[in-house]
Amino acid sequence: MFDIAIILINYNSSEHTINCIQSIINKTSQEINYQIIITDNCSKKEDYLALKAFCDSISISNLELHRSNINTGFGGGNMFALRYTNAKYYAFINNDTLFLNDCLLILKTALDNNPSIGIAGAQAYKENRDFMISLDHFASPSREILGRNFLEFINPKKHPKRKKRYSAPIQVNFIPGSFMFLRATDFNEIGGFDTTIFLYYEETDLCLRLAKKTKYAYLIPEAEFIHLHGASTEKSIAIKKELKISLLYILRKHYGYLGYKIVLIYLILKYFISSVFKLKNRSLFLLLLSGAPISKSLKTEQKIITV
Repeated sequence: MFDIAIILINYNSSEHTINCIQSIINKTSQEINYQIIITDNCSKKEDYLALKAFCDSISISNLELHRSNINTGFGGGNMFALRYTNAKYYAFINNDTLFLNDCLLILKTALDNNPSIGIAGAQAYKENRDFMISLDHFASPSREILGRNFLEFINPKKHPKRKKRYSAPIQVNFIPGSFMFLRATDFNEIGGFDTTIFLYYEETDLCLRLAKKTKYAYLIPEAEFIHLHGASTEKSIAIKKELKISLLYILRKHYGYLGYKIVLIYLILKYFISSVFKLKNRSLFLLLLSGAPISKSLKTEQKIITV
């Protein structure tokens, strides 16, 4: 059994995946026994073949590339990879990341020393080494309507400041999905990722479910990495729609119909006003008017590729 299974998803971004793998190999201590499992989430053929050629060219036995014949999204892609893992810990890492130090050893040590840590994240930096926010507050009706800054002002213990630099581990609501480290037993006990979600808010859902088992999220600032942020996902109105679909799904799941409905009405009013001035927001307004159901997700548009 390996100490850690590192799970990466590649989707038409093989160059980032290759750079990420190289940084893992270069920065990870030899005392860590790890495997790297890559899900190619139905990339274009040429992108997949470029990644396959790289994986075939490096002589390490702990690296595996597996291709899905349909894009199953973030949670689905990670769950697809798990069938090939055999480890005590899981590290779900975005492929647009680069290790700055021995992140895996630092995070493993933190969890070994503190059983109340359910999931740990590292401190992210931008490509130019500028500080990047690496914690957040749960998606909730209060956060969506009142805003993060207000929550931090009225209850800083429950909602630690996101823009503050921390020098010691700190308990937070949740850590971003770009770098999530947790025990395989804890992950398995809660059933893993909710694959109903195609993209976004998977980490919120995961951390909420872990917290209900008294397993909490922590930021471990000693572990550091660069996050190129969204390098494999281009911004578009379709992505904005997916964000709202996932958000409202999470709210209904964890805060009930009333919480979902309050935020939905708030967003309908907000985007009705903005759609008057921004034509591109009109389709988003119409989506919200329909309730932004999961049936409108990009997940329903994916096709099986046999090549």
